[in-house]
Amino acid sequence: MLPDFNRLKVFFHVFSNQSIVAAAAELNITQSAISQSIHKLEAEIDTPLFTRLHKRLVPTLAGTRLFAIVEPFVKELEIGIPAIKRAREEPHGLLRIGAPVEFGKQYFPLIFAQFREQHPEVIFDLKLDSPDVLLSLTGEGELDFAFVDVFLTQEKFRDDMGIYSMEPLIDEEVIMACSREYHDKHIGHDHSFDNLRSKAFISCQTHGLDLKKWFKHHFERSEKNLNIILSVDNHHAVISALKSSMGLGVVASHLVWDGIQSGRIVPITTGQNEVINRISLVQLQEKVPNLTEKSFLAFFKNRLVNTEILKHFSYTTRQKRSE
Repeated sequence: MLPDFNRLKVFFHVFSNQSIVAAAAELNITQSAISQSIHKLEAEIDTPLFTRLHKRLVPTLAGTRLFAIVEPFVKELEIGIPAIKRAREEPHGLLRIGAPVEFGKQYFPLIFAQFREQHPEVIFDLKLDSPDVLLSLTGEGELDFAFVDVFLTQEKFRDDMGIYSMEPLIDEEVIMACSREYHDKHIGHDHSFDNLRSKAFISCQTHGLDLKKWFKHHFERSEKNLNIILSVDNHHAVISALKSSMGLGVVASHLVWDGIQSGRIVPITTGQNEVINRISLVQLQEKVPNLTEKSFLAFFKNRLVNTEILKHFSYTTRQKRSE
């Protein structure tokens, strides 16, 4: 069994001062209470911690070893408790956040830097992973909150969703696209099912699931035998392949926003609305956010509304409306 923590605290002060008198003054208790506490601690661990000499104490080897264990804990408490209290007065300390891989890489470093300009005492731990992993980590308390995306090609979550609160934040437009060169050479103005299904494709999901779901959404028909010439589990690799005119691929429009705007990347439009991948803020339902969490989330939402970020998420939809 572990020794009584109050006695370990008394031991720490006695050892630090090498004096019962000084320890009693620091702890504002009687010398008799100090002596009793040390005797009981020695009885608990069945080992003498000090050799009693006239008017002073000499630590035994066991006492020195115990102090080496106790000292870091006490020092961490001395630093940590004020920091915990301080976090109730101003944003301070560590924020553990989860996000989709591409979304997190693209936007969070800049938002973190801008937030720290106002609150330099806040530090971040960012976990980029799949929705299932982020939900699990949030449910286990290893993330303070997460931004989770739910795309058509992903399986239903197995977790008990009842333990989470979910706040929709961003509708990410998912499009099929290719380079201008590939489009002009192989597709032209014919965006029909029969024409598209015969082309070359790049996929970022197993068995071309992203491509098949795109066809299902836009044409209400599935194509099992697509000519997938490259499979790669990375959106930026897919985008690089598109820019190299290898073929067609499914990407989030905001990741190729500059290319679409300049005309180097061509979205494949069909008259149907684009596939939407909704990114939601996920927290434990009963969790009470602290001041640091509230401050960051307010800052994050403000950045979305008052910057160009959201405009990049529905580029082709806005283009259709303007035509």
